[in-house]
Amino acid sequence: MIMLLTIFGYILLLMLVSHSTSKSASNDAFYRGERKSPWYVVAWGMIGASISGVTFVSVPGMVLNTQMTYLQTCLGFILGYALVAFVLLPIYYKLNLTTIYSYLSKRLGKKSYHTGASFFLLSKMTGAAARFYVVCIILQRFVLDAWGIPFWITVPVMVSLIWLYTRKSGIKTLVWTDSLQTLCMFSALALIIYQVMGQLNLGFMDTVKAIANDEHSRIFVMDDWWSKQNFWKQFFSGVFIVIVMTGLDQDMMQKNLTCSSLRDAQKDMCAYSVAFVPANLLFLSLGVLLVLLAQQRGVAIPTAGDEFLPMFASTGLLGQSVSVLFTLGIIAAAFSSADSALTALTTSFCVDICEREGDERLRKRVHIIMAIVFIAFILLFRLVNSTSVIDAIYVMCGYTYGPLLGLFAYGLLTKKSTHDPLVPYICVASPLICFAIDYMAGEWWGYRFGYELLMLNGLLTFMGLYALSFHKKE
Repeated sequence: MIMLLTIFGYILLLMLVSHSTSKSASNDAFYRGERKSPWYVVAWGMIGASISGVTFVSVPGMVLNTQMTYLQTCLGFILGYALVAFVLLPIYYKLNLTTIYSYLSKRLGKKSYHTGASFFLLSKMTGAAARFYVVCIILQRFVLDAWGIPFWITVPVMVSLIWLYTRKSGIKTLVWTDSLQTLCMFSALALIIYQVMGQLNLGFMDTVKAIANDEHSRIFVMDDWWSKQNFWKQFFSGVFIVIVMTGLDQDMMQKNLTCSSLRDAQKDMCAYSVAFVPANLLFLSLGVLLVLLAQQRGVAIPTAGDEFLPMFASTGLLGQSVSVLFTLGIIAAAFSSADSALTALTTSFCVDICEREGDERLRKRVHIIMAIVFIAFILLFRLVNSTSVIDAIYVMCGYTYGPLLGLFAYGLLTKKSTHDPLVPYICVASPLICFAIDYMAGEWWGYRFGYELLMLNGLLTFMGLYALSFHKKE
C-alpha cells in the first residue's frame, strides 16, 4: 500500500505544479515558455531531465563490467556543453528560433530542414518509448503485479498522466515539474546511499575510503587503445554526445530556449554541465557500495548490470524504505525524460513538419496523437518482449543522430550551399555505410565501434554534403 501511496502522492504534486503554471495555455507558452523561465530553475531541472529512468537503474550496475570509466565520458560532457553554450545557443537566439531545425531551412533549404526534423522525430519517439518501456517493466515487476494491475493498463495510465499535466502550457510547465522531479530523484538517491552506508556500518569518510580502495572504482583507461573504455575515446565521445543529443536535439534545447536572454541560457547550461560529474559519481559510488554489501552478505551478483540496484530494492535486503525510495527515484527520472520528449515531439511536428506554429487547435490534436503513438510503441515493445530488440532500438537511435551532426556541422563550418533535393538520400546512406563499416571492422579485425560511430556517421554526412556543395550566387 505504501508504494501506491508514494506514486499517487508524487503524481498529485505534479498536478499541483502543473495547475499553478498553466494559467497561460497559448502556443507561445507551450513551445517557448513565453521566454520567462529563470535560468537557475532551468539548470536544476535539466539535470533530472538528462537522466532517464534507465540511467537511474543502469549506471550503478556499470561498475560491474566497466568500473567508473563512465566518468571519462562525463568529463567530455563539460567541454561539449561549453561548445553548445557558446557556439550553438548564440545562433538559436539570434535567429529567434522556436525549433532548432528551423536553422537548417534558413541555411540549407526546405529538404534539409524536413530531413533533420524527421530524423529527430524518428529517433526521439523510438528512444523515449524504449526508455519508458524499461521503467514500466521494472515498476510492473516490483510494484504493480502484486496489485494485479496489468501492463496494458499501466502504460496508458502513465502516459495519460504525462499528457494531462503537459497539455496546456507544455514547456512552461515542464521547467517547474522537472525541478520537482530532479529534487525527488536526487533525494531518493542520497537516502538510498545513506541506507547502504548504514548496512555496511560505515561513516562518511570510511565510505569514501572504501569506494576509493575498491577495484571497481577505476576511472581512467590510458593504456589500451582498442578498449571501448579508452580515455580519449570516452572523452571525445562525451563531447560529441552532448553536441548531438543536447545541442542538436529539440527535446533538450527547448527548455534552454525558454530563458529570457542568451546570457541567461548560457549561465543555465554552464551551471548544469559541471553537475553531471558529481551526479554520476553518486550513481557509480552507489554501485560500488552495493558490490561491497553483496560480498559482505554472500549475495550472488547478477550478470546484467541493469538488475543490480533493482535486485536490492525489490528483495527487501535494504528494507522497505529503500524500495519506496527506488520507486520514487525511477518514476521521477522516467517522467522527467518522457514528458519533455512528448512536448518536443509535438513542437517539432507542428512547427517543422506542418509549419503551422500559430495553429493552437493543431497543437492540441498533435499532442494527443503523439501520446497515443507513444503508448502504441511501448505496448509493441511488450508484445515483442525481447531485450535484444530494445538494444537494437538504442543502437538505431545512435545512428539517426549522426546525420543531424553532419547537417549542422556543414551549415556552421562552411559557407557553401548544397543540392538540397539530394540531402535526404545522403542522410539515409550515411548510417547504412556506417553499419557496413562497423560490421566489416568486427569481422576482419575484431574491432567494434562504440560511441565513436556517431562521429564517423556525422563525418560521412558532412563529406556527402560537401561533395554536392557549390557557392551560392548573391
